[in-house]
Amino acid sequence: AKKDLTAQEALALLDYHVYFDLKEEAVPTSEDAIMHYMKEENLIEEQDNGLYGITNLGAILFAKQLSAFPALERKAIRVVQYKGDNKLEILKEFIGNKGYAIGFEGLIQFLVAMLPAREEIKGPFREKQMAFPLVAIREIIANALIHQDFSITGTGPIVEVFDKRLEITNPGLPLVEVNRIIDNPPKSRNEKLASLMRRLKMCEELGSGWDRVVMVCEMRTLPAPKILLYEENMKVVMFSEIPFTNLPPEEKLWSCYSHACVKYVSNEPITNKSLRERFGVEPSSSASISRLIKEAVREGLIKPLDPNTAPKHMKYIPYWA
Repeated sequence: AKKDLTAQEALALLDYHVYFDLKEEAVPTSEDAIMHYMKEENLIEEQDNGLYGITNLGAILFAKQLSAFPALERKAIRVVQYKGDNKLEILKEFIGNKGYAIGFEGLIQFLVAMLPAREEIKGPFREKQMAFPLVAIREIIANALIHQDFSITGTGPIVEVFDKRLEITNPGLPLVEVNRIIDNPPKSRNEKLASLMRRLKMCEELGSGWDRVVMVCEMRTLPAPKILLYEENMKVVMFSEIPFTNLPPEEKLWSCYSHACVKYVSNEPITNKSLRERFGVEPSSSASISRLIKEAVREGLIKPLDPNTAPKHMKYIPYWA
């Protein structure tokens, strides 16, 4: 990302203190010791002429200012808040100019401050309930940063905030089939970035991130986040609370299929009862849930665990199981 620097110049461009803070280690007292860690992590490289270069990995994670690295400046994450649920009027816009490791927590707190929330009274206490689960937001944004395609120039990750949904877009298409994103082993086009962010506890690299996202949304009876693919981009859409009766048919089917996937990786099939609980509907709505299950079977998303079981006791698994 930048060449022909002295050790002092290289360290001045990176916030290496954050590296040691995230590892919960004391910052070494000598420049040589700090440079040792930076070189071991492939953040800084020693050149043949005795000077140093900052790698793309070092800059994208620890740059004090991404604008100091022209090739990476457009990879800064952008946050846009709109009025209502369309893009007609922008309320706020923010472009991060720090490396991802430095700016990640600040970005999350910035988002929390602008996201809709309501207060719930639990006993003598008031608790703030965000419209979107924080765990899911962190996972999806971390995935967008890690799995983006850096070879696509002129664009970077963007988070768009609407009244009732949150959209996170990153350049590059996923390396696994969308329908198998829950059970597939992890794959990343940026393995060094993924590995270091995992060790710095910014994300997981075990392939369980999407499982957690779906599960935490189910706990809040929110629709399963939707994945949309474009020519060069991937977008994840999170929805705030929508009553089951108001959900579009495609969102019901996707949530049903996602429920089957997370249940299957936990060695459990789905039933009418589990799907009712997932959508937060009463037992009196079992007929509408049965219709949804039949439609999911008809669409080839799920299948009976045992086709010979009596309809009342039927259990279902994903189509690929």
